[in-house]
Amino acid sequence: MNYATVSDVINLYRALTPDETAKTEQLIPVICSRLRVYGNNVGKDLDAMVTADADLAEVAKSVTVDVVARCLMTPTDQAPMSQFSESGLGYTVSGTFTNPGGGIFIKDAELRALGLKVQRYGVIDFYFDED
Repeated sequence: MNYATVSDVINLYRALTPDETAKTEQLIPVICSRLRVYGNNVGKDLDAMVTADADLAEVAKSVTVDVVARCLMTPTDQAPMSQFSESGLGYTVSGTFTNPGGGIFIKDAELRALGLKVQRYGVIDFYFDED
């Protein structure tokens, strides 16, 4: 089960070149598989969750499109930076990477939106009471 289509990427992100369309066709099933595997690792069946909840299906579509968009924004002919600056005599160079590592990157916020990552809390008793 794919959570988004190439048409969804075009409608929610932007028009694609023929090369980007071909890349998107390959990316979507891989991204969906990664989301499913992550769900399985935390004991959740994402396919069943998406089938049972139309709103969650829309969130899964949005997350898939966002991940595809991040992959498409990563240039392959230069350093994958969204911001780059240089200096003169001090020889300073700095930049911000668009997609660190250049691969498929799923944010924690996206996993939380799908219900696959929840914040945990607990208490550690530093003062052990022997009553």
